[in-house]
Amino acid sequence: MAELATIARPYAEALFQVARNADLAAWRGQLDALATVAGDAALRQFADHPKTSADQVVAVAVEAAEKQLGQPLLPGVRNFLQTVVENRRLDAVPAAVAQFHTLASGALGIAEAVVDSAYPLDAAQLAELTEVLEKRFGRKLKLDVRVDATLIGGVRATVGDEVLDTSVRARLERMKTALIA
Repeated sequence: MAELATIARPYAEALFQVARNADLAAWRGQLDALATVAGDAALRQFADHPKTSADQVVAVAVEAAEKQLGQPLLPGVRNFLQTVVENRRLDAVPAAVAQFHTLASGALGIAEAVVDSAYPLDAAQLAELTEVLEKRFGRKLKLDVRVDATLIGGVRATVGDEVLDTSVRARLERMKTALIA
């Protein structure tokens, strides 16, 4: 079976083509709600049942997403859901939404960065780190900060396929390699 990211890519690109001339913030919020709903195991089990129709799955998913949002889904988001359900690819929705976010951020000139830190960062540290990383990578960044105690100290930042690892663990690995060689 094809990898979920591969299946999700055409959906994400189509979503982005439709949404790029609209309010991307509204689309992002609605797609996030839809991804949460589509990630629910009970809904996926309901969708996989042979006697369940695509319209039934769409109705349940739309109702759950609208309840979560507190507003109706945009027509484009509904059409996306309908297409995905008809093609029996409900499991690809979270991956498609993640790829959509990457495309939307790129269009806005913002890159998404995953930052692993040995310790939780306060607001001042986060602001300073953001400034340093934006200079280093040469673009605006939206940081997703996670705590990883195995780093011992420092941070590891990943932007796309670029990695900046200033963690103590990475330094120890480099020293170990130098001593062994």
